Amino acid sequence: MGEEVDRVEFTRADRTAFRNQVHRNLDAFARMLRESRFEAERPMTGIEIELNLVDEKCDPAFKNAEVLSAIEDDAFQTELGRFNIEINVPPGQIDGTGLEKMEQSIRASLNAADAKASRTGSSMVTIGILPTLMTEHISREAISANPRYTLLNDQVFQARGEDVQIAIDGIERLQVTADSIVPEAACTSTQFHLQVTPEAFPRYWNAAQAISGVQLAIGANSPFLFGKELMRETRIALFEQAADTRTHELKTQGVRPRVWFGERWITSIFDLFEENSRYYPALLPVTSDEDPIVVLDRGDTPALSELRLHNGTIYRWNRPVYDVVRDKPHLRVENRVLPAGPTVVDTMANGAFYFGLVRTLADDERPIWSQMSFSAAEENFHEAARQGIDAEVFWPGVGTARATELVLRRLLPMASRGLDSWGVDAEVRDRLLGIIEQRCLTNRNGASWQADEFHRLYTKGSHGRRDALRGMLSRYRDHMHANTPVHEWPVD
Repeated sequence: MGEEVDRVEFTRADRTAFRNQVHRNLDAFARMLRESRFEAERPMTGIEIELNLVDEKCDPAFKNAEVLSAIEDDAFQTELGRFNIEINVPPGQIDGTGLEKMEQSIRASLNAADAKASRTGSSMVTIGILPTLMTEHISREAISANPRYTLLNDQVFQARGEDVQIAIDGIERLQVTADSIVPEAACTSTQFHLQVTPEAFPRYWNAAQAISGVQLAIGANSPFLFGKELMRETRIALFEQAADTRTHELKTQGVRPRVWFGERWITSIFDLFEENSRYYPALLPVTSDEDPIVVLDRGDTPALSELRLHNGTIYRWNRPVYDVVRDKPHLRVENRVLPAGPTVVDTMANGAFYFGLVRTLADDERPIWSQMSFSAAEENFHEAARQGIDAEVFWPGVGTARATELVLRRLLPMASRGLDSWGVDAEVRDRLLGIIEQRCLTNRNGASWQADEFHRLYTKGSHGRRDALRGMLSRYRDHMHANTPVHEWPVD
């Protein structure tokens, strides 16, 4: 959610004041765009990785407070579930060996943190959904102690007026009911941030939307939920349903969900923030004392805290971000498509593919979004969530094709050119994109390995279902710590 809140009850007056302040923020933001008041130095990137905590049996460990106390590192923060934490990687440059340095930094931080977490009887796993998480683990007591999560839970259920219904059809079928938003905590993701200028933002956001399906197909890592084998990236459907504040009647009326792919290509970042204010009521209507217009008039930078807080409760798969660092405002595309894991090197390969491909598409004189309907991009996204690395997607000039073939024949060369445009060293480029290439050639990503290993233990072996999931996750954790790319993981 990002912004801290300390209120526990909201009145009608609070909601009116918040709406008015969001509109005031929008006016200030529009003025800032007109006056070019944004940081425009070399592009920076940052990464957030959400982590699961497990005990010695590979079951969820509800110890995030104890683990964070043991780690004592501000880069690690609490998350919604008591079995989650998050690492925020400091922003860095893409060019040169920047991605390699980031990889080394992440590995060092995670290794050090995991060693300290072991003192609490816990270890960390980077995975899209924890396979050993079961329905008995998702009670309200699993919400982290931070008051903002309890408040968010209460506001979501006040808006819904009824329990959360999770219904997912995949290889197996799941239908469960939850009385809290804890199922949302099961969705652990990797978020890539890319700082861009206001002028470039719509091109990069559109490009990110266009490739989201391919990203998901190649990087899927969430085939299990509550003991069932469902979609290859079950996290997408789960998050869409777990964070939905609409009643059944509002869904029928076509009211937009808070977890949203979107509905159109954009021409300005303002389009997205304006949609937020037009379509979505406030979940956390906390207002500040800042008048952003007065702040601009005196030559300073407004925080736009209401705009940012509201934006943080609307979960676009590619989200716009306004932020202020050292009194300088900047804009970022936050790519939220991918799950966590399987390894740090896989994560960085996913990042290199994303950064390179969006750069080439954003620079193209005939942009991909002028050749492709928005609905086709959304279809690709959900098809990739269902089928993972076996997905077939649509691409202009190609038609419908296997995602792996599309990547090998067309998109990898584009990603390579994009990394060249960023100034990435050739050796770093080739090593990271080579991992994506091998995933496509071997037809193996995190989701396919999890499924194959589970069936080796359960369908072909003598393990019960729950023990097979534990055994699979134990081997997954060993490979994860070895930082061996997932396409090299054996199933035997």
